[in-house]
Amino acid sequence: MYFQWPEFLWLMLALPLLVLLYLWLLRRKKKMALRYASLSIVKEAMGPGQSVRRHIPPALFLLAIAAMLISASRPMAVITLPSTQQTVMLAMDVSGSMRATDVKPNRLVAAQNAAKSFLTELPRHVKVGIVAFAGSAQLAQLPTVNREDLVSAIDRFQLQRGTAIGNGIVMSLATLFPDAGIDLESMQTGRDRQRGFAIDGEKKDKKAFTPVAPGSYTSAAIIMLTDGQRTTGVDPIEAAKLAADRGVRIYTVGIGTVDGETIGFEGWSMRVRLDEETLKAIATRTNAEYFYAGTAADLKKVYDTLSTRLTVEKKETEISGLLALAAAALSLLSAGLSLLWFNRIL
Repeated sequence: MYFQWPEFLWLMLALPLLVLLYLWLLRRKKKMALRYASLSIVKEAMGPGQSVRRHIPPALFLLAIAAMLISASRPMAVITLPSTQQTVMLAMDVSGSMRATDVKPNRLVAAQNAAKSFLTELPRHVKVGIVAFAGSAQLAQLPTVNREDLVSAIDRFQLQRGTAIGNGIVMSLATLFPDAGIDLESMQTGRDRQRGFAIDGEKKDKKAFTPVAPGSYTSAAIIMLTDGQRTTGVDPIEAAKLAADRGVRIYTVGIGTVDGETIGFEGWSMRVRLDEETLKAIATRTNAEYFYAGTAADLKKVYDTLSTRLTVEKKETEISGLLALAAAALSLLSAGLSLLWFNRIL
């Protein structure tokens, strides 16, 4: 914790003076009480416990003053708050290797079920878009809050050849930033490869892009699920850099067998292996996390964890309002107890 206006903390030195003032008033009252014929009469009138009770309201009021002074110093602290995330892009692998049955009933069905469960856990105001990628990447559903449309898009997945992980990332970014000039075709053909911008005349006139800190963009995130290695398309690390420069986190989820498995698809026999190294590099570069899901149950847990990550977040926030509220509550409690016990305010 730190304070934006620490000079106000000097006012805390007044608290010991208030304590001394309170002790002086007590001594003054005690001297006045000695004028009675018998001090025992005064004690009997006060009743048991009154001597302790009379100090509680002033102590609470002193705490209220302390809270107000700290609040005036504008303290900043890292606390957990509801996330301001508004859009989540699901980039899901639909390559032929997703028909493998090492994750029951198979990888694709397990991924579809987990994704649909994930949608139910997100707040209704969060938009979700879906990108399906195999040898190429297609936008399966524009970002929307309509969960029925999203479920329908997930159910329409069709298996295809190839695994273009980088294409899935670029297509997700192009959907999140439609006016940024991110162009998948130009990246695939090698033109303007380093920045991922289209080079036609209209987009040349756009302002120069200034990179931001990785993970600093809090309005959107990408969740990418894949079970294989890149076989075609844009380099995934290059695509991850594109996301990192825009502050977008890419949470990667690896599903299937790490050691590899041989499967058949449309007369082809292929060996599929999960490239964890690349997925971890993508997540690290974008200040996100990598998750491994070896079973359908693991995959469900991963999506549950991700929904939690996206609905709450830890960030540095001014907490002067909370302290002011605490000060008000302490003041009311102090006055209430004083009225209840002594029929006076303090």
